[in-house]
Amino acid sequence: MYKLNEIKELIRLVDSTSIQHLEIENENGKISIRKPDAPAIHVAAPQTAAVSAQQLLAPAAPAQAAPQPSAPPASAPAAAEERNADLHPIVSPMVGTFYAAPSPDAPPFVKAGDAVKEKTIVCIVEAMKLMNEIEAEVSGQIVEVLAQNGQLVEYGQPLFLVKR
Repeated sequence: MYKLNEIKELIRLVDSTSIQHLEIENENGKISIRKPDAPAIHVAAPQTAAVSAQQLLAPAAPAQAAPQPSAPPASAPAAAEERNADLHPIVSPMVGTFYAAPSPDAPPFVKAGDAVKEKTIVCIVEAMKLMNEIEAEVSGQIVEVLAQNGQLVEYGQPLFLVKR
């Protein structure tokens, strides 16, 4: 089992970085630390301790209700769905650091407005000192680059939007 001071130190470390979610598993058990604005990932496993930074660092603070977004008009979802039907996200296949170019002084692989084909290299995701080239899965035009150079990206995080 983890000691409270170890958990607090892990929370401080996560809080001081761009990491949104940290999960550690060893002989002491499994711990999952997620920032409040991080997307939820559900994993069923024994000995899982899920702790939010707010719960542990400020246990006496009263819980605040999250603001509820106002509902868009009924026609808005259909219009947004129709508009996004031809947009294909290129997602990160792993957790790592996003690099838009092969080196700091090189131009980016692609930018908004560029045409891509299947197998076109669009970026690099560095994971565990390995540079992994990420390829476009579809042919089309890059509409938007969603990640910034040097940014930590999560598994499944959209990196680009491609209009087919």
